[in-house]
Amino acid sequence: MKRLLIAGAFLVFAGGADRGRPLRAGAQLAPPVSGHGAFDPRAFGAKGDGRTLDTDAINKAIAAAHAAGGGTVRFGAGTYLSTSIRLQSHVGLFLDHGSTIVAADASADPYDEPEPNEWDAFQDFGHSHWHNSLIWGENVDDVSITGPGLIHGKGLVRSNSNVPKGSGNKAIALKNSRNVLIRDVSILHGGWFAILATGVDNFTVDNIKIDTNRDGIDVDACKNVRISNATVNSPFDDGICLKSSYGLGSARPTENVTIANSQVSGYDEGTLLDGTFKRTVKYNRGATGRIKFGTESNGGFKNITIANCVMEYSRGLAIESVDGAIIEDVTITNITMRDIVNAPIFVRLGNRARGPRGTVPGAIKRVRINNIVGSNIDSRHGILISGIPGHDIEDLDLNGIRLAYQGGGTAADAALEPLEKEAEYPEPDMFGNMPAYALYARHVKALRARDLTLTTETPDARPAVRLQDVSGADFDHVVAPGAPSLAAFVLRRLTDFRLRNSPELPDTRHSAVPTEAVVRREP
Repeated sequence: MKRLLIAGAFLVFAGGADRGRPLRAGAQLAPPVSGHGAFDPRAFGAKGDGRTLDTDAINKAIAAAHAAGGGTVRFGAGTYLSTSIRLQSHVGLFLDHGSTIVAADASADPYDEPEPNEWDAFQDFGHSHWHNSLIWGENVDDVSITGPGLIHGKGLVRSNSNVPKGSGNKAIALKNSRNVLIRDVSILHGGWFAILATGVDNFTVDNIKIDTNRDGIDVDACKNVRISNATVNSPFDDGICLKSSYGLGSARPTENVTIANSQVSGYDEGTLLDGTFKRTVKYNRGATGRIKFGTESNGGFKNITIANCVMEYSRGLAIESVDGAIIEDVTITNITMRDIVNAPIFVRLGNRARGPRGTVPGAIKRVRINNIVGSNIDSRHGILISGIPGHDIEDLDLNGIRLAYQGGGTAADAALEPLEKEAEYPEPDMFGNMPAYALYARHVKALRARDLTLTTETPDARPAVRLQDVSGADFDHVVAPGAPSLAAFVLRRLTDFRLRNSPELPDTRHSAVPTEAVVRREP
């Protein structure tokens, strides 16, 4: 036993002496005092003073950690000015309290060039390139970006038009990678995307705050994704967005995704992180900041759950297939909304067909949306569900929905006939004002609605619900107060309609309505 203790003490002493031994000329720089497996960019020449470009030092620290078999590059308190930071496998970035990585202006040091992509005609420039980013990784495994520090995309641009050569346009971009974790960090002014993940499997985003000038989190053609406890403010574009583009050269779906316990909004940029939550910036379509499927939608979306989320001062939930995507097996539950500037729920099957030759309309089926509460909702659109002729949205459930609209619709609005606009970019306002204040649905098969309470703050002359070219519509317990002289439901060219157990509304059954039928409130 005595010999074993002496041997153990010798090993501990020898290991400690080795870590403290001076470097030989040309030797690999040893990990700093932060501990085994941690690499300090300052030890590789970084200044962290907010004036000196630290790009090379940061990338040397990452390369050293990778060469050592893995480790953490730890950013202590300071401001690290940088352009493209290249992630490598088995290496994590940790941003300590008081640390900030700032995206430098491209004139000081160009970002990595956007890599060639023969498929870039089928999605926008931002979705087609990854290397022109502040932090990027391609074909990397087991990487992370964590810690309570800040990533400030100060020098990033938000588009590819009229920008200096060598510009970067994303805070974090990941391509064809696995086992990636982003946790606890904050991102300010993230450029085109604060986070873009394309072809990333086993991807976790947790407890982050994003306050940005375009998209917050975009998940594109990824599998096994968990987004939780995220707070995303994005007044001019989407907050949390699922995509399935053709950027990787194939129609790959986004599947097995959970989005939970998160918040999205459209306050002025920067006022989420500073706690002022201002609403002074005007945007012609209203603040965005929503949760959305699409618009890039080649590969489809499968097995998606969204739960326990808050949406404030933003557009509503959007589910869109316009480039051939199949959207199926989706559950959305426990969502609260307030101050929504367009449709609270927008489900669109269109035919923009941006994809390889032969792209045809996709499908939306087996979607469950339940337990939704919203107030002060713009009344122009209501819940808007629209397929296109010959391509129905199928098997859609709305259950436990309580929405309070602003009201104010006119009799002229009630007479409107929205155009199909099959190939247009999908936004609720492309149809103009809708002829129903709460729910408009057309080209739908198997629409079930239970426990709907649909009210307006001011009188509205439109019906609550209008259905057109719908087969199999089943409504149970609908509360839609209004003047008895006004229609509550307008039904056009539909089959198999049923309404029951609804206050002030008669139980109604139609096997077919070839032209039009109206359900009015009982006196």
